[in-house]
Amino acid sequence: MSIEKSVTEAIQYRRSVRVFDENIAIDTEKVKDCIKNAVLAPTSSNLQLWEFYHVTDDQTLKQLTKACLGQNAAKTAKQLVVVVARKDLWRQRAKANVSFLKSVYGDKPKSEYSRREKFALNYYQKLIPTVYFELLGLYGWLQYAIFNIIGLFRPVYRQVRKSDLRIVAHKSAGLAAQNFMISMAAIGYDTCPMEGSDTLQVKKILNLPRGAEINMVIGCGVRSENGIYGPQFRVPFETTYHKI
Repeated sequence: MSIEKSVTEAIQYRRSVRVFDENIAIDTEKVKDCIKNAVLAPTSSNLQLWEFYHVTDDQTLKQLTKACLGQNAAKTAKQLVVVVARKDLWRQRAKANVSFLKSVYGDKPKSEYSRREKFALNYYQKLIPTVYFELLGLYGWLQYAIFNIIGLFRPVYRQVRKSDLRIVAHKSAGLAAQNFMISMAAIGYDTCPMEGSDTLQVKKILNLPRGAEINMVIGCGVRSENGIYGPQFRVPFETTYHKI
């Protein structure tokens, strides 16, 4: 058994592998363990507005390959992981957080909660519903206008429109996807995150509800000799690093 890579080694090892070795199988349980690492990623308000579809069925893999526009990274993948943003699940996730907090604090009368405990519970019972509630997108625009007026006098959270909250959900899903890919790299498995897909077809294949949104499809396997199309290019670090 190979030694698991350090975080830095795994980051440096990870590449977007376009062609996987079709003769090398990967362990489904190990991939599942990497998905367990994915859900430990940071997430906005701990709402965890994500789902992961671990695809190992041959027929479904073929269907998803077609939906991924026939990319080699899908065609040669031994397994696929579809990362799904689920902003529509905010009510269930908020309730889950409330239940968890009450299990920690104790389910007791409101008067017995400390100030900090009340704040945490109110965050999920009042603030989250205020921010995430939608009425054809109009409520978000109303909140956006109000918050920007408040912002003339003090710093305020402004990402309250429907489009803003979609971005929030996708950012969290992206963080989880990176956790997954680094975990895969740490055990010598390879991945390729794909945005190029017919997301409507992917949703149909996986029987996803209307509110679900495809964040990315990740091909999984072990790189072939020609699996990486060229040396890694990054713009000079100095052009992206700004010390204030």
